[in-house]
Amino acid sequence: MSEVKLSKVETIKEESQALRGNVAAEMADENPYVSDASYELLKFHGSYQGYNRDTATERKKAGLEKEWEFMLRMKCPAGKLTAKQYLALEVIAKNYANDTLRITTRQTFQFHCIIKENLKKHIKAINELMITTLGGCGDVVRNVMCTAAPYKDAKHQKLMEDTFKVNDYTMPKTKAFDALWINDDGDVTQASKDEEEDLYGKTYLPRKFKIGLATPEDNSIDVLTHDLGIVLIYEGDELLGYNLYLGGGLGMTHNKAATYPRIASPIAFVEPENLLKGVKAVVELQRDHGDRTNRKHARLKYVVEENGIDWTKETFANYYDGTYHEAKPVEKFEVADHMGWHQQGDGKWFLGIVVDSGRIEDNENYTIKTALHDIIAKYEMDIRLTADQNIILCDIDEADKGDIEATLKQHGVVLREDMSDAHRFFLACVAMPTCGKALAEAERVAVPMIKQFEALMEKHGVEKDKIAIRVTGCPNGCARPFVGDIGIVGRTPDHYALYIGGDFEGTRLNTKIFDRVPYDHLKDVFDPMFARYASQKQEQEGFGDFAKRIGPEVLAKEVEALLGDEHKWAKAV
Repeated sequence: MSEVKLSKVETIKEESQALRGNVAAEMADENPYVSDASYELLKFHGSYQGYNRDTATERKKAGLEKEWEFMLRMKCPAGKLTAKQYLALEVIAKNYANDTLRITTRQTFQFHCIIKENLKKHIKAINELMITTLGGCGDVVRNVMCTAAPYKDAKHQKLMEDTFKVNDYTMPKTKAFDALWINDDGDVTQASKDEEEDLYGKTYLPRKFKIGLATPEDNSIDVLTHDLGIVLIYEGDELLGYNLYLGGGLGMTHNKAATYPRIASPIAFVEPENLLKGVKAVVELQRDHGDRTNRKHARLKYVVEENGIDWTKETFANYYDGTYHEAKPVEKFEVADHMGWHQQGDGKWFLGIVVDSGRIEDNENYTIKTALHDIIAKYEMDIRLTADQNIILCDIDEADKGDIEATLKQHGVVLREDMSDAHRFFLACVAMPTCGKALAEAERVAVPMIKQFEALMEKHGVEKDKIAIRVTGCPNGCARPFVGDIGIVGRTPDHYALYIGGDFEGTRLNTKIFDRVPYDHLKDVFDPMFARYASQKQEQEGFGDFAKRIGPEVLAKEVEALLGDEHKWAKAV
């Protein structure tokens, strides 16, 4: 039998001394960048190295070095932050990054355009707020998510409690983070024996690992897109336990059939006292069976899909080392809208505010950064970041609602009741110019793209319909384009692959219908589709459900028949 050839990253992790590597020396040298090995290790510490995609070509022609920069991502379980933390993060972003806060689709902040000499200062400043970036990226459990709504009832409090419990349990034990970024007396070259990772092992996981918690009544985090989706199962007010859904994940590579998005499968049910035992079993299953030879094939979804459900259940039971339970039936998942005003249940209110593409900045459209700063500084409320890149202001007194609304409107911030559903349910990843994987624009075309869809939906009288529209610059799927009604995925510059037929509730994958649609022709595809949807949809039927019922390929062929002779790109997949 030939020896299995592991990926280069496995060797880097193996030889890293618990994620130290040569990071300290490279952070101290005069180069504006780090080596490939340090690039891989920095992910575990929360950072990706990149460069300005807008200036790279011209600088290369001029014989100049790329404008190297770093992205930094926090761990922020459940998206929960205090007012003090939020206001301090504003200052940190101004001092060390590009003066913006960017809410991700995993309920945390990331910072862009950090130069190497500021990275340690940035990480240390965040750490002083009792927030860490360790595990923000890397081959470990990433930020643990749950429903962001701050309702003061037992179910939501339990969700929050369990989210932090899972987060704490899955944090890496390495002391490299403190040694490299926080303390001046830590060993930056050698790991000690007490840094052994009981859960992860010496080489950690084969790839990143995502965990989310939800209830069937509110799947606003798209729980089935996670490697491990944990769904709380209640009978009345009694928590019976947790369904564990394994093998979700959306990243893929264009034209590589061996890579694909997948919805997680129900594998097991565990009692309330055995939650962490169940989490441990799933993480260990992936640790030992994930593909360490090919990082594009290394997620848990491939283990589950290619070995089968029966094998996955049996293997989980072996790791779980206890009584095996089948997952309990769930009738239906729903998605609640947490934007706008809501009563918390304790006499106070919370307000959900839509943030375009999650980017908190002052621009020509609105001065939301100033508005949020003024409100949070004045009222000192806790905040929550949501899985759809928005922000929730918590614990608001009834008497203060009017002043808060007036401040937001003064700064051009549109409230939920004045916003179209196309705008409300639109997601976009970062893409150009800071993401090295982007093939096309996403965040920077989000606002004009929203306006296109608003016009089309109003034209056909479906502007009140909830349609989840997600755009990403590449097929890695950060804005979850492969679930929901419509997915728009970067293919080449200014061209997108289009997907339809998922569901608004995030429980079904959509289907690819066109491969390379020019940005300027997106409206030509969806105009006839919305026309048919408006005339033939059933009562309460969403666009994705309609597309699934009619058939995505049928709708695509209709568009091809209308446009095919005139446009070469209009060839249905």
